Amino acid sequence: MNTRLSIWRLGMALGLTGALLYLGCIILMFSLGHQGNVQFFNSLLHGLDVSSIMRPEVPLWETTLGIVQTFVLGWLMGASIAGIYNLFTKND
Repeated sequence: MNTRLSIWRLGMALGLTGALLYLGCIILMFSLGHQGNVQFFNSLLHGLDVSSIMRPEVPLWETTLGIVQTFVLGWLMGASIAGIYNLFTKND
């Protein structure tokens, strides 16, 4: 079975998945507080100490820009994967 991937659909799927993960991170950072975030990300990153790089507050414009950038990068990765996959799929 030679199936071609939809470039637009896979791009949207990866872009929206990245944006949802970013939104989850925003919710965690808002609800845990500074020390809770440091503990969470220290454990997530295998003990890497993030206390020196974790800011207590992130401006709304940076958060908005970050979620847009994450979506765009995810879309580009999904579109690239689908396009490259389709290049190597035989046309019958």
